[in-house]
Amino acid sequence: MSDAPYEIVIGLEVHVQLKTNTKLFCRCSTMFGSPPNTQTCPVCLGMPGALPVMNKKAYFLGMKTALALHCGIPKFTKWDRKNYFYPDLPKGYQTSQFDLPMSEEGYLDIQSTKDEFEPRRVRIIRAHLEEDAGKSIHDEVAGKGDSRIDLNRTGTPLLEIVSYPDMRSAAEAKVYMQELRLLLTYLEVSDCNMQEGSLRCDANVNLHIPTENGVIATPIVEIKNMNSFRSVERGINYEAKRQYDVWQETGKILGELPKQTRGWDDSAQVTRAQREKEESADYRYFPCPDLVPVVVTDEQIEEVRSGIGELPSGLRQRLESDFGLSTYTSDVIVNQGRALVDYFLELAATCGDHKLAGNWIQGEVLRILNDQEISIDEFKLTPSQMAELLRLVQAGDLDSSKAKDVFTAMLESGQSAADVVEDLGIERVDEGALEDLCRMLIERNQRVVDDVKGGNEKAVGALIGQAKKENPNVNPGQVRQICLDIIKNI
Repeated sequence: MSDAPYEIVIGLEVHVQLKTNTKLFCRCSTMFGSPPNTQTCPVCLGMPGALPVMNKKAYFLGMKTALALHCGIPKFTKWDRKNYFYPDLPKGYQTSQFDLPMSEEGYLDIQSTKDEFEPRRVRIIRAHLEEDAGKSIHDEVAGKGDSRIDLNRTGTPLLEIVSYPDMRSAAEAKVYMQELRLLLTYLEVSDCNMQEGSLRCDANVNLHIPTENGVIATPIVEIKNMNSFRSVERGINYEAKRQYDVWQETGKILGELPKQTRGWDDSAQVTRAQREKEESADYRYFPCPDLVPVVVTDEQIEEVRSGIGELPSGLRQRLESDFGLSTYTSDVIVNQGRALVDYFLELAATCGDHKLAGNWIQGEVLRILNDQEISIDEFKLTPSQMAELLRLVQAGDLDSSKAKDVFTAMLESGQSAADVVEDLGIERVDEGALEDLCRMLIERNQRVVDDVKGGNEKAVGALIGQAKKENPNVNPGQVRQICLDIIKNI
């Protein structure tokens, strides 16, 4: 918990680029990386006489997201023009939704696996559709200070998800963004690539400062240009400290300082003032005369709801309650995506030991995926091949160390676990022979016996090392337990 002399109040506005082939109101491509200004037309450029037509897929992808966020879906919604003038907005207005959005009043539950904060429900004010603006490219490095405009992105469908100011730390805001991104990828409504601008976040931040005369609230600052989860966390932490320092230096309170928009400078790790923050009246919203309102039926809403599927929060609970995984393990598996969850479910069902399956996926399997930078779909071993290996571990034929050796050989050779075990010359040691070996070692090592009887069970490690020299196939765990049992009965 924070020991700062203030409380941070945070609300996030998240813009999600929806996964459509064409823009929101025209048939121009939304493909990323094309040459500048090659994906435009009279509609997205705002040419006189060009009329927009709504992208139906974008609307239903937005509805799918809203339903997954527990939002209500109004039967009637309309489009509005948000008027402002900026070089990358060729029409002079943005088509958005103002007073009748497509969804409202939902929530997203978040929790920290690092115990940074208590579980929190972040309420969602609304999720509404709007078109993206273009991109300004500033050539300040070359010393010319020139700016160019790329309008390829203009008109791309965005879903803006606006939260209530329910978060109380930068860590909460970061986890909220991570959980929201995970939800969106499970829904397959966006690729959520922050580096390409598919997922962008603005944070509204202010402080509640306790004083002798009551709690003082600093003016809200909107932070823009945060393009990673780390920058969201660092930007908010920096801005909170900056606001507190300004309050201490000036003594000014709410009403004496204007609301402000600031940009996050990731290279300098500071926020920089951009302009005073606009109010809704500054945008002169009015209904778009070129687009008809949208009316949806109960049947359409339920059809979209039925296609949502199992979401991350529900999957985590199921892996814990039905499969006995720890909170940490279930979180690791679910956070990797639905494909890895499906792999685990098949592996667990095939090998029968759910915890062992979870531990191997969390450990060795994810290590390979990360080292080779591949997805589980590209992983060389099928769930049935992995299950064969884990059954050998369950039966005691392989200890942890040898199982990892077999695992590595299976990946390299493509052989089955049984074939690799045979090639490596690994044999299961008879329990009777193993007990005889342990008794012989105990008779040779009276000092180890005395140490164990004196309460130092770790001393038995010396016997394990000797046992492996006598027979490399022994299971260290079995040797340890047998030796301890024999010594306790001496």
